[in-house]
Amino acid sequence: MKITHEELIKALQTNFGFDSFKGNQEAIINNLMDGNDTFVLMPTGGGKSLCYQLPSLLMDGVAIVISPLIALMKNQVDAMRNYSEEDGVAHFINSSLSRPEIAAVKEDVVSGKTKLLYLAPESLQKTENVDFLKGVKISFYAVDEAHCISEWGHDFRPEYRQIREMILRIGKAPIITLTATATPKVQHDIQKNLDMMEATVFKSSFNRPNLYYEVRQKTENVDKDLVRYIKGMEGKSGIVYCLARKEVEDLAKTLQVNNISALPYHAGMDAPTRSANQDAFLMEKCQVIVATIAFGMGIDKPDVRFVVHYDIPKSLEGYYQETGRAGRDGGEGQCICFYSPKDLERLRKFQQGKPVAEIEIGNQLLFETQAYAESTNCRRQLLLNYFGEDYPEENCGNCDNCKKTYHTIDATELLELILETIVQLNEKFKTEHIVDILHGNATNEVVSYKHNEIENFGAAEDEEESTLLAIIRQARLSGFLVKEVETYGVLKLSPEGKKFLKKPHKFEVKIEVHDEDDDGLEGPVAACAAADDVLFSILKDVRKKLSKHMDVPPFVIFQDPSLEAMATTYPVTIEELQNIPGVGVGKAKRYGEEFLRVIKEYVEENEIIRPEDLRVRTVAKDSTRKISIIQAIDRRVELDELAESKGMSMEEMLSEIEAIVYSGTKLNIDYFIDEVIDPDEKEEIYDYFKNAENDNLHTAMDELGEDEYDPIHVRLVRIKFHCDLGN
Repeated sequence: MKITHEELIKALQTNFGFDSFKGNQEAIINNLMDGNDTFVLMPTGGGKSLCYQLPSLLMDGVAIVISPLIALMKNQVDAMRNYSEEDGVAHFINSSLSRPEIAAVKEDVVSGKTKLLYLAPESLQKTENVDFLKGVKISFYAVDEAHCISEWGHDFRPEYRQIREMILRIGKAPIITLTATATPKVQHDIQKNLDMMEATVFKSSFNRPNLYYEVRQKTENVDKDLVRYIKGMEGKSGIVYCLARKEVEDLAKTLQVNNISALPYHAGMDAPTRSANQDAFLMEKCQVIVATIAFGMGIDKPDVRFVVHYDIPKSLEGYYQETGRAGRDGGEGQCICFYSPKDLERLRKFQQGKPVAEIEIGNQLLFETQAYAESTNCRRQLLLNYFGEDYPEENCGNCDNCKKTYHTIDATELLELILETIVQLNEKFKTEHIVDILHGNATNEVVSYKHNEIENFGAAEDEEESTLLAIIRQARLSGFLVKEVETYGVLKLSPEGKKFLKKPHKFEVKIEVHDEDDDGLEGPVAACAAADDVLFSILKDVRKKLSKHMDVPPFVIFQDPSLEAMATTYPVTIEELQNIPGVGVGKAKRYGEEFLRVIKEYVEENEIIRPEDLRVRTVAKDSTRKISIIQAIDRRVELDELAESKGMSMEEMLSEIEAIVYSGTKLNIDYFIDEVIDPDEKEEIYDYFKNAENDNLHTAMDELGEDEYDPIHVRLVRIKFHCDLGN
């Protein structure tokens, strides 16, 4: 089907209210309408849906859209109906519909009203649906979230591999596949499975210029930092991602007691609650969803203004996917990641016990994430390079590193000093201990090991601790140092590090220059694109009330950029309103009257709301975790497995058990000790504590011999000792 550029633009304006296409959209639509198979790789927020929605309205017959999630189908059908004056323009068939409802859908399809029919792959396989579709004119097939086809994809669905067979049974028509993430291997697998190796491939840039990327150090005050940040984003929707379900529950409670409207979401919740919380977020009944990565693909909410990662993600691909939920309407999108090296160590420890190949892949993914988090280079450049895309600019102007001021120092001598100290200590200690020695901090740990008496103690006392940390961090990224998980994160020299010590060469490090008045807690200034932000706020309220009345998400009515345009040009007639981007004829007639009335009556006001001083309240820790640990030990659950199930490292689990034991509760962990500790070793450690003056771990390690005993083993026997004799 041939169509001119002018006709296509007119159809776009009439049906969707836009004056121009984004990126490859027009070329993709033309290719599909010419009857060609089409492969679309486009990042989240790039406008994939329009690539099959618009041609479906222009071509004869009905387009079959294969989609993996019921929630995603419902959202897209609602959106299409709101662009049109005819509700029958889009339908879905899935397990949520009754037989009479399915019959009504089929009636609309046969009558020609329906241009888009969404089906799950399971529904497509049903004989009754195949037989029905054989008698219908199919304009084309659209396979959404196509990476689900590939066994190499990050969200493989076996049912997706049957799609080609179903298409052959129903009747041949052009195929368009769409995905936001696909390596060359996944792309090849998709095309081969669907027998569309000759398809025209459209790859869009992964660059999302409207997204701001920032990594913040995760401190003990991380909850306070997060609450303060969200308070500064008042009235804006956001997602906070956590790695563990327990973290999700606890953090949601913390936000709630600080007067932030937040709800949890994770796979462990019952389906009705999970669905209700998701709907509350879509309908803007709550501001923030605190979630595991189970939350995402089914969410078609274009006005998410911030995505926060409370924990460092497991891979950059996952991070890119999750941050891609922000700013899908092209508006503001802040992507904040809290980072602590301890979280990275915890993730690495979780991999222990897995197959060697899986551990190597997992460690490589984590190293790439670490390099991203610790780098002083442009975040956008790092992300795009990861996906094989060049970003020629050195400064993107929209990430924390590009907004910071750095000065470069010659760190050659300091690196020599650091490496020498690590060697002097027989490569047995962690970063913090090395920094304490060089800075001359006589901490209990430094003194207990008598490291305040070594030659290098205080050798860098004039340097900022942050400078020493930056040098160690860069030395690791440059391959001079390694941090071994098996030895609980101690620093060791790599072969390159040993070469450097023998023959030092120039080593430069970029150090951030801090503004004395900058506390580092505020995000980038969030500017509303509307000329009149008071009217913009009023229009958002109108939209919210209308969404409640019609029981549709607010963004289905008008997206933020449309409201911003209204608050800039003040349309007062239907004709003027339908010229607003993202409105169009259908939406102007369906929703315009109330908005036009408000705009006509609007008089300028000048109210300024200042956020109240932040006071972060904490949630009292309940005894749920304590009880569950005691019960698990009673059931003789392996402690390393128990730690992993709680989202904790082994060290963190032992701290929890020690707290339980020291409070007077007697536990029996002999079943685990007998499995992991040699009987002679256990007896020697036990005898030590029987004769020791105190149970200090550092003193014990010094007396027993650092080379001979694992600190985890010593702690386990110490717990047994307290249970046997103290409780």
